[in-house]
Amino acid sequence: MDLLATGAQLLSSRLGLEVDSDTITNALQSLLGDGAGNLDVAGLASRFAASGGLQDALKSWLGDGENAPISADTILDVLGRGDVASFADQVGTDTETAASGLSDVIPQLLDQASSGGELLSSLGGADGLLGMAKSFLR
Repeated sequence: MDLLATGAQLLSSRLGLEVDSDTITNALQSLLGDGAGNLDVAGLASRFAASGGLQDALKSWLGDGENAPISADTILDVLGRGDVASFADQVGTDTETAASGLSDVIPQLLDQASSGGELLSSLGGADGLLGMAKSFLR
């Protein structure tokens, strides 16, 4: 199963959404996707890396071990309130509830994207991915 579909299932369960999984998957694709139907791991990493103080949280999501938590307010700051509000409208919930669900789901998705260390190893570890993410912002 692809990560966006996994995210749709997690969000649907977490938020108790009464929307079909395709609608949630499409909304996630608009918010977190790469335009080709995949989770934009590098893009998300760069957004979180650019936000002060989130490098350690990002490393925890991409590495092995427990995922550091992130707040709904941080999700709104990093992804943008307008984009989260648009996502919320698409899935039939309010902005704050959507941000809360995303704060639970995004760390899990990035963790799954890097499961087994293959993603991190290919990019030179967590520091390599952070360096790559920061280079996108220059």
